Amino acid sequence: MKEKKLKNVFVHGEITPQKIAESIQSHSSKTDIGAHSIFLGQVRKDIIDGKEVEAIEYSCYEEMASEVFNDIREEAFKEYALTCLHIYHSLGIVEAGKICLFVFTSSRHRAIAIEACSSIVEQIKVRVPIWGKEIFEDSTYVWKQSNI
Repeated sequence: MKEKKLKNVFVHGEITPQKIAESIQSHSSKTDIGAHSIFLGQVRKDIIDGKEVEAIEYSCYEEMASEVFNDIREEAFKEYALTCLHIYHSLGIVEAGKICLFVFTSSRHRAIAIEACSSIVEQIKVRVPIWGKEIFEDSTYVWKQSNI
């Protein structure tokens, strides 16, 4: 049995506006699509114990996280009538104000694209083993606590 190649979802550093624009542009020739839904996760400049978060450093065990991302993709295609689905997540350091998660769903109708996108984002937050280290302006850090 041939082993299925996992789609690479990881981007080192921020997910650039150019990458997002190119992804959107690449769908303009797909005329069976009637709707897209996009979620962009951005690093916040939170204040924790009086210190500002300057960046988050994301890390994971890539092989395990890739398998979970793949499972989420497969489940989404089974549950929703999607035409396309793209997921990108940052690894490494992402500065406050920059994009760290990009989920892009496409379907014939808007309700499906919107519902699928929202569900996928929630599944990522709950299931994917990615850790974030919040880095402060004084170079100290704390491990990010998920607040789903």
